[in-house]
Amino acid sequence: MSTRSYDWIAHHAATRGDKEAVRDLATGRSFTYAEMDDRTSRLATALQDEFGVERGGRVAVLAENNTNFFEVQFACWKLGAIFVPLNWRLVLPELEYIVGDCTPVAIIHDDGFADNATKLTEICSIPHRISWGSAGGDAAPYEDAIAAADPYQGAVECTHDDVLTIMYTSGTTGRPKGAIITQGMAFWNAVNCVEFFGLSESMVNIAFLPLFHTGGLNVFANPAFHFGGTNLVMKTFDPAEALALLTSEEMGITHTIGVPANWLFMSQVPAFVDASFPTLVGPAVGGSPTPVPLIEAWASKGLPLQQAFGMTETSPLVLSLKPEDCETRIGSAGLPAMHTEAKIVAEDGSPTPVGETGELWVRGPNITPGYWNKPEATAESFTDGWLHTGDAAREDEDGFFYIVDRWKDMYISGGENVYPAEVEGVIYQLDGIVEVAVIGVPDEKWVEVGRAVVVRQPDAELTDTQIINHCRENLARFKVPQSVVFIEEIPHNATGKVLKRELRDSHGAP
Repeated sequence: MSTRSYDWIAHHAATRGDKEAVRDLATGRSFTYAEMDDRTSRLATALQDEFGVERGGRVAVLAENNTNFFEVQFACWKLGAIFVPLNWRLVLPELEYIVGDCTPVAIIHDDGFADNATKLTEICSIPHRISWGSAGGDAAPYEDAIAAADPYQGAVECTHDDVLTIMYTSGTTGRPKGAIITQGMAFWNAVNCVEFFGLSESMVNIAFLPLFHTGGLNVFANPAFHFGGTNLVMKTFDPAEALALLTSEEMGITHTIGVPANWLFMSQVPAFVDASFPTLVGPAVGGSPTPVPLIEAWASKGLPLQQAFGMTETSPLVLSLKPEDCETRIGSAGLPAMHTEAKIVAEDGSPTPVGETGELWVRGPNITPGYWNKPEATAESFTDGWLHTGDAAREDEDGFFYIVDRWKDMYISGGENVYPAEVEGVIYQLDGIVEVAVIGVPDEKWVEVGRAVVVRQPDAELTDTQIINHCRENLARFKVPQSVVFIEEIPHNATGKVLKRELRDSHGAP
């Protein structure tokens, strides 16, 4: 039997009960560990006795960021039930597919998504629907259920193998898959984060990525709960507000993670020019390779961003740079976490030579056992316990890994592999660039060639010729985009990743 799992919130309620556990920045609500444990315990009783949630039963949440997210998760932990955070940016048919796949016993939602939650309840025959009202107000069925319930007295024996969460992938291509996240994965991820980011009881994390995403939930929110730190929760990301919070000595924020777009948008806020960050020690960036100019912009503030790599399926930390390596290893995603193995393989699964690009495979106790209701997808994703990440990467002679791009985003021009992230990094060197994404488009001669889709700053006079000439000076000829398209906004998914599929659909014609 796997290692027994323990209740993190109950532990801290006993050892540091008066310590602030979580604060909702939109409402001002704050709970100590003792208060959070009491609310979580009563919610567990209500879910079991009033709504019929048993061990293995699924509880879905459709809401913007709120401290209630964590209460539902840890109530499920107590019951051995399964927490399913839903991506509220999806449209009803997409949500219908996910809900139909995981078949929750109950769906919990805020007022903003009452309409979709009600429709899902009817369409998918969900037995119970519970509203937590408008941003966690007191007058709501959710609060009534907590108030009416007694603290949970059950004794469900859970181990690290018990499923804690089903987290559905972004679905940038095809139908989303439900990655299974076990209680053990949550534990090992917290342990893996310590070495690179210095997590401890004194940490103050701000969560501004969506909590339905592994970055928002598991870096560094859940690890903060594991170590007895404090979580601050933003309802939604706002660049100016987030920047102000990170610069506030009174807030005392020590850790946060954002995708490159978050850090880019904060760097474009006028206040960034004079900003300083007196308490921040763990600024992580992940989700995609970070352009060098963006890393340099934050490093100039004495705050080099710690590039990290992870996936929903890996809970998520796999690779990270240590703070002292951020400026000397620019472009690297770092070294493998202590309890995670990583290797680069060729298409046949054989190891690639040092410096050669291949696919990144990972293995360890933080890796998903598979996908919910998808045995074939699970089997296709693993070889001898190694998860195929789908990311093109290389390893240098010192063991540092570099994520080159997603395999699916790579295109082949004249027989040469082109990784858009490399080309995008060169274009970001130019002044006047707000955002850029490079895609491959059909070409009669070369099969595919690059096209740069660019968002310019409003006052920029940057031309397509300047961009192409700059690329010619800094890239091999086959990597240089053959055309440039200027648009007002590049589409992103809920976690800030560029939707290359949409760009190919709208701007991928020859």
